[in-house]
Amino acid sequence: MLGLLLTSRARLIGGREAKFWLVGAAIAIGGTGIWTMHFIAMLGFSVSGSVIRYDVPLTALSALIAVVFVAMGLFLAAHGGERSVFLLGGGLLTGLGVASMHYLGMYAMNMSALVSYDPLVVALSVLIAVVAATVALWFTIRVSGALKIGGAALVMGVAVSGMHYTGMFSLSVSAHADMVPVQGAKAIDFLLPLIVGISVITVGLLLTVILSPTEKELRSEAEFRERLRGRDEGAPEVDLFGTPRG
Repeated sequence: MLGLLLTSRARLIGGREAKFWLVGAAIAIGGTGIWTMHFIAMLGFSVSGSVIRYDVPLTALSALIAVVFVAMGLFLAAHGGERSVFLLGGGLLTGLGVASMHYLGMYAMNMSALVSYDPLVVALSVLIAVVAATVALWFTIRVSGALKIGGAALVMGVAVSGMHYTGMFSLSVSAHADMVPVQGAKAIDFLLPLIVGISVITVGLLLTVILSPTEKELRSEAEFRERLRGRDEGAPEVDLFGTPRG
């Protein structure tokens, strides 16, 4: 929802400043939204007879991939406006990025077990990711207003969760008969940095939205500028002292 608020501001403001709002939206949607949902859901996964540890560099890389690919999709969709080619291209790019984030995050799990995947279910999860990303980008270029943004955020949340658990359903795990040492960090080691990071980023982005001009104020300012521009175009040319020329 915060990401959609930021993209809504980017549409209204336009120009170079819109790029900063889109970067904030990518962090909100890709980082504190999609990736955080993914990682918290991973904490609920367990394997009987084995502990689970996480490869820290790969886990951090999966978060970076989520933010970067969401940003690329947002910029592509924003650049193309309502042209479907840009929307579909951005949805495909973002969806593949979200799927890559998900499976890289799963690959970052270390356990004393043999892991395999069902190719058909994996393909279905990737398809869900692409469709969900395309719908999300469609929302970012069209939706405005608190109620519409809230409804769109709910749809996006359900779609991303559906992709995640479809991907998890593709996973089959067979624990080894003998326990072997498992390398990596415990899930609890991620919780404090995760909670602090999410809190700081979310509060910072929320304050940015709250302290910036409202949508109504931005529209009023745009209309005022248009009236001034029209008045200037119709006014006679004057000299330095304001005297009409000719």
